[in-house]
Amino acid sequence: MGTNGTTCSGTMKATSNGVFQGENPLHYALPLLILQICIVLLLTRVLAFLLRPLRQPRVIAEIVGGILLGPSALGKSSKFLNTIFPAKSLTVLDTLANLGLIFFLFLVGLELDPKSLKRTGKKALSIALAGITFPFILGIGTSFVLRSSIADGVSKAPFLVFMGVALSITAFPVLARILAEIKLLTTDIGKIALSAAAVNDVAAWILLALAVALSGDGNSPLTSLWVFLAGTGFVLFCIYAVQPGIKWIAKRCPEGEPVKEQYVCYTLGIVLAASFVTDLIGIHALFGAFVIGVIFPKEGNFANSLVEKVEDLVSGLFLPLYFVSSGLKTDVATIQGAESWGLLVLVIFTACFGKIVGTVGVSLYCKVPLDESLALGFLMNTKGLVELIVLNIGKDRGVLNDQVFAIMVLMAIFTTFMTTPLVLAVYKPGKSITKGDFKNQTVEETNQSNKPLRLMFCFHSIMNIPTIVNLIEASRGTNRKENLSVYAMHLMELSERSSAILMAHKVRKNGLPFWNKDKTGTGSSDMVVVAFEAFRRLSRVSVRPMTAISAISTIHEDICRSAERKRVAMVILPFHKHVRLDRTWETTRNEYRGINKKVMDESPCSVAILVDRGLGGTTRVASSDFSLAITILFFGGNDDREALAFAVRMAEHPGITLTVVRFIPSEEFKPENVKLEITEDQGGSCSGDTRLTDIEAITELKAKIKEQETSRSDSDSVSQIVYEERIVKCHEEVCEAIKEYSRSNLFLVGKSPDGSVASGLNVIRSDTPELGPVGNLLTSSESVSTVASVLVVQQYVARCESPVVGVLKNVTEEEWPVKDTESP
Repeated sequence: MGTNGTTCSGTMKATSNGVFQGENPLHYALPLLILQICIVLLLTRVLAFLLRPLRQPRVIAEIVGGILLGPSALGKSSKFLNTIFPAKSLTVLDTLANLGLIFFLFLVGLELDPKSLKRTGKKALSIALAGITFPFILGIGTSFVLRSSIADGVSKAPFLVFMGVALSITAFPVLARILAEIKLLTTDIGKIALSAAAVNDVAAWILLALAVALSGDGNSPLTSLWVFLAGTGFVLFCIYAVQPGIKWIAKRCPEGEPVKEQYVCYTLGIVLAASFVTDLIGIHALFGAFVIGVIFPKEGNFANSLVEKVEDLVSGLFLPLYFVSSGLKTDVATIQGAESWGLLVLVIFTACFGKIVGTVGVSLYCKVPLDESLALGFLMNTKGLVELIVLNIGKDRGVLNDQVFAIMVLMAIFTTFMTTPLVLAVYKPGKSITKGDFKNQTVEETNQSNKPLRLMFCFHSIMNIPTIVNLIEASRGTNRKENLSVYAMHLMELSERSSAILMAHKVRKNGLPFWNKDKTGTGSSDMVVVAFEAFRRLSRVSVRPMTAISAISTIHEDICRSAERKRVAMVILPFHKHVRLDRTWETTRNEYRGINKKVMDESPCSVAILVDRGLGGTTRVASSDFSLAITILFFGGNDDREALAFAVRMAEHPGITLTVVRFIPSEEFKPENVKLEITEDQGGSCSGDTRLTDIEAITELKAKIKEQETSRSDSDSVSQIVYEERIVKCHEEVCEAIKEYSRSNLFLVGKSPDGSVASGLNVIRSDTPELGPVGNLLTSSESVSTVASVLVVQQYVARCESPVVGVLKNVTEEEWPVKDTESP
């Protein structure tokens, strides 16, 4: 693109001999390029950090950073510009930036699946067409105003098309990132926006190809025709000749195996060859890479592996150089006088009006609610890197002058910057849930109401699946139909390196639907869903898989809101540590502990943390062979009653043996030897009726045991519940009593047990206060040696003083970035 350095006298050598040889490294291409890259990366990352509280995509920081380094700000100093960005260095900078851009456009093409475009619903297709047509017409109208004032003398036809394309573009990668950031990626509005943006993107690139063909230097109109026909022939050649070869390579990259280095090299070579051909034709090198990305097979391991290998280098290193290359051409100072600033306002108004009004009008016609229609209008108005590419091509082709170029760049920044705040302002789905709307927020309440139990299991990786499946089987209870509703939520981090292709594909697989049964081979790649589907076939429990894609710092919000929306009684979270082969603990990821603590603080229902030591083995067994020995340590209090209620529910399973151990202090009990190191809140109860409620729960348990003994003669399949009372004099006796049950498969304990016995527990180590004193005793204390898994339960209670346990702040029913296969 940039030709700024081609007219300068003299060329730069690649490397210097160093300052000790009397040479200035900044007079040589390589050290100067390294310095330029370092400055660009530092500035853009600092700006991205500063803009993060405003929830702005990184592209805003990179565009602004490029402008700041250009003649609009720092570049006003001729000394800075001639030292850091001298004219003779711009050819090297532009070449490297465009090389990175070629591979980025390949990734953009990978994001667009032609098959998904065929499946685009009429609603999304209508919104996309309106979002293209109306702004394109207004863009042509605006071009007449600009051409008669500040763009006099430019070619008429190319200028009209470039302006129409510039105003009608929706940046698909930026939109996907914004949707994920504001937790709308897998909602209905997010799916419509993504589908419409994909259609919009394809149409915009076709129009841009037409604009580039029209902007050639040839005097004959036939030249543009030949360029367009040659471009069409190139696309057909890629579809029918190149695509079969790429599919052959993709089939040789099976799931679970690393992609061979030679296949990656072949693919990148094809991308570069296609870019050379399109540049030879006269369209632009970027189009070749984009076409290869579009025809690339999206299923299987190869596409994802290729993205992971290429994305970091391209988006982290090369793309910021392109923004600087663009920023060096952007001089805001060229916008002078009332007329120029008035034209800037006109362009911004026209861009926003065309996109928003066109999208909102068609959305309302398609019976989309007003707030969702407005949100769609603002989302479809997102610009970004694709907009800059269009503008830079127009400037390099001589279609846009400096002043029009600066106006259009500022328009792109403004429209993208306003997207997130406006969407958050207008789109507030759902109404506030009153306390009466969400019943059965605990397992205890569910048992009393005799309603189906709703559970949500969260997991981070496939390693958690065997334990979850066995715990679901244990929770199944009796064989009554619809006795249990289970949601399995896969927690996936939305990191800075998450590409739009990965996010969009997760949306498609998980939401439309989560697992496509029509697929064979490639459809089995999601082993998580296959595992739950196999469990559904073996048992009578239907597990609804869900996915939450969010930043680690906010993913707890997805869990809480989804639990509220699905009306679950308990959320079960994995412990942030796992057991190694030598039976010692190893931290899986410390951030997971923060997720657990936040969920326990804000959840609208009961919460349990599963400390897994291989519950039920590593494989799924048939229901008829399933057996589990469960022990509940009952001291008293809300959490212990919730654990008891869950355990009694489990005991309905014919393979479960439940032992309830209630600890009662003797008259000689000495609670003065208390040595607790639990430093965080333990959520004591503020009700004086807790002890009476405990007695009622134990009385009901005894009645159930008596009923069980009566029916045992009628059926051999009735599970066994054993109730024991242990009178203890000190906390040492508690530990000794617990040791007697160390051979259990699973312990159920309350997070914050009540009573003098629990307060006397000697916790030697308590770096995990979320497990409570008993949970820590079973997991980290040497005084109790056991290999049993532990489920630490916290009951949802509206606290009378402080929201220690289970109080949800600002409860509203919203659609959050999770999707399941069927609604209950």
